[in-house]
Order: sequence, then C-alpha cells, then structure tokens
Amino acid sequence: MTKDRSISARGIVMAALGALALCALSASAEAAKVLKLQASQNAGDFTYRQLTEVWAPKVKEMSGGSLELQILPTRSVVPHRETIDAVAVGILDGDLNAVSYFSGRDPVFAMLGDLIAGYDNPDQVQIFCMNGGGKEILQKAYDRYGKGKIHVIGCGPYAREALVSTKPIRGVDDLEGIKIRSPEGLASEVFKRAGASPVAIPFSEVYTSLEKGIVDAADASAYVNNNASGMHKIARYPIYPGIHSQAVLQFIVNKDVWNDLSEAERSILEVWYLAAYTDLRRTADIEDRNLVAKDRAGQGTVEEIVDWPQAERDRFRQIAMSAWADFAEQSDLAKEAYEAHIDFMKRYGLLK
Repeated sequence: MTKDRSISARGIVMAALGALALCALSASAEAAKVLKLQASQNAGDFTYRQLTEVWAPKVKEMSGGSLELQILPTRSVVPHRETIDAVAVGILDGDLNAVSYFSGRDPVFAMLGDLIAGYDNPDQVQIFCMNGGGKEILQKAYDRYGKGKIHVIGCGPYAREALVSTKPIRGVDDLEGIKIRSPEGLASEVFKRAGASPVAIPFSEVYTSLEKGIVDAADASAYVNNNASGMHKIARYPIYPGIHSQAVLQFIVNKDVWNDLSEAERSILEVWYLAAYTDLRRTADIEDRNLVAKDRAGQGTVEEIVDWPQAERDRFRQIAMSAWADFAEQSDLAKEAYEAHIDFMKRYGLLK
C-alpha cells in the first residue's frame, strides 16, 4: 500500500513537471516575436536567397527563439515605393528596401540612396552610412517623412552594380546618344549630362526592352543578378566593375516594434545587420568575380567585359558632381547629406 502511494505520488510529481514544461514551452512560443520585413529583391535573386536561407535563421538562433525574421520579396505586401508608409502604420514591421525608391518625397533619399559615380566600392559607402553620418541623416529624413514611427538600424550597399549593354561603351564619349534604362532622379540626370538618353522603364521590363531594342543599355543590378536574369544573353557588353550605381539598402523597423524589443534583441538586430550585409557584399563580390573569370575565358555568352580606365571613371565622376550639387539645393536635408558626402570623400581621399 505504501509502495502504491509512493508510485502514485511520483506519478503526480512527474505529471506536474510535464505540465510546467508544457506551460514554459507555450509561454516561450507566445513570447516569440516575428518581424515581417519586405525586401527589394525578387524571390529568385541571389541576394534574396542569401538573406532568407543563410542569414534570417541566425536571428532565431542568436535570440534563443524569442525573435524571428520573416523576409518577404519585393511588392509581396505593398508596392516597393510604399514600404515606409506600411512600416510607419504597422502593416510591415520593417523593410530591407532601397533608399532611392523614396526620392520623389525628398531629394535627400536620392543623395543617400545612390550617389551616382561617387564611391569606388561598397565598403566605402557602408562606412559613410554607418560611421560617416549617413545613418543619422537618414533617421532625420524618416523623423520627417515617417510620422515619427521609423527607427533606422542600418544602411549600405551590397554591390557595385555592373551595367549591361548591347553595344560596347568604353568611355564617357561612347555614352553619347545611348538609350539607357535608368531610374528617375539623380541617376537619370547624371546619364543625361553625360550625353545618354535615359528611359524610365520598370526593372521587370528591362530584359524585354533590351531584347526589342527599346534601350541599348540598362542600369540593372550586380553582375551575378544580371547573369541570373539572362541579361548577358542579349546585352553582351557589360561594364564591370560598374561606373555608376551602388544602391544603398536600409534596415528600418517600426518604432513601436523597436521599443517593444529587449535591449538584447535590439543588439541582435544591429549585429545581425552588420554581419549579414558584410557577408552579402563579400559573397556577391566573389560570385561576380567567378562569373567574370568564366566570361573572360569565353565560357559564357558575353562578347566583351568592358572595364573603364580610371581616367574615364574620373571624368564621369566630375560630370556627376554637378548633378549632386544641383540636387543638394532642392531641400535642406539633401544639402546636409551632400555636405556630409563631400566631407567624408575628402577625408577618405576620393576628392581633393
């Protein structure tokens, strides 16, 4: 009888412990925060796969399961130019979008989103964004245009974009009369001043526009992404390294979401951003170089990889500088961003 009571008591204790464990697991599951972010890439892009398959799972691992990232492809929730509104009102928890998409609201987003022909490599732009004042000016812009509901975690590019072309463009003079797909704003203005004829075409229509001869060249994406999209089958004279774009991507979150995170979770997101995008830049660079080596060896469809000499790159930068200065006069924040860029580039030895 005593033995039976002992077994019964032990069973009760074990059942109680099991119930407590289930409660703890349930509480943990309820406490998990899933941040829904919209990116700027399509689902099949190399960059998107790196973020979703390699890096997003690390947030859950680092946080012990209390925090997760759900990264959605471009336009999956809202149009790509409306993500900041969606973040501000809580439709999205955040975005990993291109800053220049919002240039129509204030030229500051053009100045911070892609200083055309300004920098030599993505690391320099990343340093400006995170250590040279760019992030702070971007936060000011969102304090003004994001209803005070947006917190900036980070900003920077992952690649120096190549430029695809159906014709060889070996220097500034060869841009004369070239019909080039270019986003509206600063990029379009720089190409126009260099003698090209910019055409505003959605990214989704770049391939067919090149194929049909609507444009001769296109401001598209990184070499690896252009290759994956089949651009090099029809635009067989890519310029690499690129001469123009290093599109800055941001990591922003809704301010209420940010405030609800623990200090440890905030640190995880800050460290995750720096690690993920540093790795993304390096991985994309390696992928680009591997593809370029194969194409130069005649293993692809590319006819010639055009590499502008430094003197031509300097000429193009001088043309771009006049456009920077004009854009800077269009708003107080744009002027602040311009002055921060110029100061940083002088200290970094890019300008005299």
